[in-house]
Amino acid sequence: MNNLRLVVYDQDRSQISRRLMERFTASEYFALVFQATRPLEIDDLLDAGKADAGLIIPPDFSEKVYGERKAGVQMVLSGTNSNTANAARGYAATILDGFSQDVLMDFLRRKEISATLPGVDPMVRVWYNPELEFRYFMVISMIVIAALVVGIFHTAATIVREKDTGTVEQIVITPLRRHELILAKLVPTMTIGLLSLFPRLLIALWFNVPMKGSIPLFFLASAISLFSSMGIGAYVSTLARNLQQALLISFFLIFPIMFLSGTLTPIESMPRALQYFAYLSPITYYMKISLGIFMKGIGLSILWPQFVLFFAFGALIFLLSLFRLRKRIY
Repeated sequence: MNNLRLVVYDQDRSQISRRLMERFTASEYFALVFQATRPLEIDDLLDAGKADAGLIIPPDFSEKVYGERKAGVQMVLSGTNSNTANAARGYAATILDGFSQDVLMDFLRRKEISATLPGVDPMVRVWYNPELEFRYFMVISMIVIAALVVGIFHTAATIVREKDTGTVEQIVITPLRRHELILAKLVPTMTIGLLSLFPRLLIALWFNVPMKGSIPLFFLASAISLFSSMGIGAYVSTLARNLQQALLISFFLIFPIMFLSGTLTPIESMPRALQYFAYLSPITYYMKISLGIFMKGIGLSILWPQFVLFFAFGALIFLLSLFRLRKRIY
C-alpha cells in the first residue's frame, strides 16, 4: 500500500518534530493530507473516511528527546479496513524505529562517542524469476492465448463452413457415423494446434524464457487445452448460422475468457468476485500449469489437481457442445 492518507497534529512544532513528520511524508507509504489544530479533527477525518491514520506529537516531545528521556508519539488508526490499519501500523513502526536510531546516533555524536548500531540488512531474492523479467510472463501468456484462439476459431469455422456452402445436408445422408464426422472436424484442429507449439517454443527460446520442466507434460497440457477450446468452438457453431456470426460470437466469448484466466492480469490482483469467475475459465488452469512447467520446473506430482480440474472442465464443455451439435445437425 502506498500514499496512505496521514493527518498530523504537531503540538511541539519544533525542529525535531518536523523531522519526524518529514520521515513519514518522505516515504512512499504515507502522504500528508492535513495538519490538524486539535485532536478531534483527526477523529472527524478518520470517521469521514478522508484519512487512514493520524500522528499526534505531544508538546514536550523535543524536550524529552534533548533531555535524554524516552519520548512517545501516538498513532491513531481507522479500524474500518483492518488490512489498511495493519499495514499503516507496520509502516509507522518501521519509520519510528529508523527515526529512533537516528536520534540515538545524534546523541552519540554530541557526546563524541564513535559507535555503530547493530542491524539486519534484508536481502530479498525472488524465486523462479530473480530478474523480475515481465517478458517471461507475457510470452507464456501469448502461448496460452494462441491455443485458445486456434481451438475456438478453427473448430467453429470448419463446422459452420458446411452450413455456408450448403453441404451439411449431403454430409448427413452419407454413411458416415456421427463420431466419425466429429473426429474429422476435430483431429485437424488438434494436429494444427499441437504442431504450432513448436514455433511457439522457439519464440520462447528466442526471448530466453526458461523451460525448467517437462516438454512432454507441456504438450499434454496443451492437448487438453485444445480439447476444451474445441468444445467451446463446437458450441459456437451450433449458435451461428454463418461464418460471420461464428466469428463475432467467438470474439464475444474469447475476451472474457482471456481476461479472467490470468493471462493478462494475475488472478490474485483481481477483485474478489472476479477471482471466483476466473475458475470458470478452462484457460485459467492451463496458465497455471504452463507457469509451473516453464518457470518452476514442477511436474505432475504437484500439478495433478490442476490437470484433473482442467480435463474435467474440458470434458464437460465438450460433451455439452457435442450433444447440442448432434441435435442441431441431425
